[in-house]
Amino acid sequence: MRLPLTAHTRRPWRIHEFAPDFRTEDVWAFRTPGAGPGELAVMLAAMRAGGGFARQSPANRFLFAVRWKLGALLGWDRPEAGLGNRVRSLRERLPRELSETVDPTAPSRLPFTPVYQLQDEYVAELANGTVHTLMHLGWVPTGNGEHQLRMTVLVKPNGLLGRCYLMLIAPFRYLIVYPALTRQWEQAWRDHRTAVQRDGRAAGGA
Repeated sequence: MRLPLTAHTRRPWRIHEFAPDFRTEDVWAFRTPGAGPGELAVMLAAMRAGGGFARQSPANRFLFAVRWKLGALLGWDRPEAGLGNRVRSLRERLPRELSETVDPTAPSRLPFTPVYQLQDEYVAELANGTVHTLMHLGWVPTGNGEHQLRMTVLVKPNGLLGRCYLMLIAPFRYLIVYPALTRQWEQAWRDHRTAVQRDGRAAGGA
């Protein structure tokens, strides 16, 4: 579900300290019924178990295949256009205690590099010839004693090319990419809850 940008900007996230020059582009909510405080790490594990971007819908896989093909043809994804070359990693702005919360070299199913992880925040980044993007995942109380996952995309376009690129892909994000991601990540949480309940019944019957 799409949320107003203020759903992110008005919350006291640590990311505000380190990315004031990034624009808040999208805020999206994911239902995680039964989720409690401190379970963001559980949700991240469930998302990884659910296959990450590797198990996207056929429409999403087609869109990403087209994007990677264009990137290869136009040179958007060359190493010199990425992190540490065209742009500096956000990790360079972090205090030591935050930078040590993740291993940026750890294998990931997401096409992002981890930046930091806290009890209620996870940030990863991606850079290419069009944009430097941050994916912020927040764990937010819903007011009924539960928590939900929220994803915020923050961007720093690479000049006119980047601004035009973001405008071009906006309809695809809202109509195809985010709805498919919602189905996948919400299913990952339901699968996790089902496994927990099954294990609890098995332990109770032992």
